[in-house]
Amino acid sequence: MAKTYKTYLPEQDLLLPPSLRDWLPENHLAYCVSDVVDQLDLSSIESVYEEEDRGQPPYHPRMMTKILVYGYCVGVFSSRRIQKRLAEDVAFRVLAAGNEPDFRTLSDFRKNHLPALKELFQQVLRLVLEVGGLKLGRVALDGSKVKANASKHKAMSYGRMGETEKRLRKEVQELLKRAEAVDKEEDQRYGRECQGEELPAELQRRETRIARIREAQKVLEERAREKAESEKNKDGPEAKPETKAQYNFTDPESRILKGSDGFVQGYNSQVAVEPLYQLVVGQTVTQDANDKQQVVPLIEAIEEQAGQKPEEVLADSGYCSEENLKYLAKRRMEGFVATEKQKHTERTEPCPRGPLPKKASRVERMKRKLQTKAGAAIYARRKCMVEPVFGQIKQARGFRQFLLRGLEKVRGEWALVCMTHNLLKFHKICYG
Repeated sequence: MAKTYKTYLPEQDLLLPPSLRDWLPENHLAYCVSDVVDQLDLSSIESVYEEEDRGQPPYHPRMMTKILVYGYCVGVFSSRRIQKRLAEDVAFRVLAAGNEPDFRTLSDFRKNHLPALKELFQQVLRLVLEVGGLKLGRVALDGSKVKANASKHKAMSYGRMGETEKRLRKEVQELLKRAEAVDKEEDQRYGRECQGEELPAELQRRETRIARIREAQKVLEERAREKAESEKNKDGPEAKPETKAQYNFTDPESRILKGSDGFVQGYNSQVAVEPLYQLVVGQTVTQDANDKQQVVPLIEAIEEQAGQKPEEVLADSGYCSEENLKYLAKRRMEGFVATEKQKHTERTEPCPRGPLPKKASRVERMKRKLQTKAGAAIYARRKCMVEPVFGQIKQARGFRQFLLRGLEKVRGEWALVCMTHNLLKFHKICYG
């Protein structure tokens, strides 16, 4: 007796027009994204199109926003990959409602409306906080190096620029001599009407490189002057860059940063996370290699973006300094900031007996505070709060490199990444 299988007729037409919404479960992430975006204020994006009457009607900004946000939620960041998903993925097709914008349209929409998309992080965060009835109490700060859309091999140090410029100028002089000799020889052989193109093109290439190197030197010199003036150095106007100061020709605003897996050409991405749902309640991006100067900007970002002031702040030793601890005390925020790096296998030393000296610094007082049982227990929660967020963004969703170039564009893209992180948490809260 032949085996009986369930009916399988791939060529049979459907009796009724299919509804794509019936192909997804009711609690699907796509519906959550659609519902949330429908509640957002997109007037800053829509006004751009309403002022323009020429050409074909554009795609609806709300539909484009839903596609872009859902793509970042599921780890599809490239506009070309999103275009492919619009033809193959049911969830993308549901959100697009039959529209199929090409990759250039998607890329231009993200690039042209990046400031408005950046502001959506604040709208989504406040919406989630209001729905969850959350009041900020304890937050944890942390930073992670994210690669820029540039190779570190396209960077050059200030010292090497001078050497390269000298070498290129010498090559230009040699090429000019060769060109002059070839011109004389060709004039004698063919006449003055003959014109060669190989040598002038080579000369132009080297002259262009010299111009770019000079421009990079000016940028590094300007950075050195600004740094000296910010540090109130009397030699500010005459300050010179360090020999190892780097300039990247692909993304000049990115920096060489030391990360957990070596040196990367990238940016320092900062987040503040609350403990209950691991929501990102504050975010920013900086060019600084370390986190010493990031406490104040990140606290200000929390207050601006979440609209609330945290009561307790947890941070690792990278944020520890007398100025930062003084700032937290001035703002009446309880700080739990590590004063020195600690290995995973290393145990915290027991709290010594006796009072601290009256002249003890804020760092010394913080060290004693974290040696107490209560202080150590609170600080131990930091790892469980903020570090999983970077793991979810980088490892789970695969966001390890920015697609856009330039500090302002990178800040907009990071806000989009953090907004989708909060959306995923919101979906989990609502649908489990």
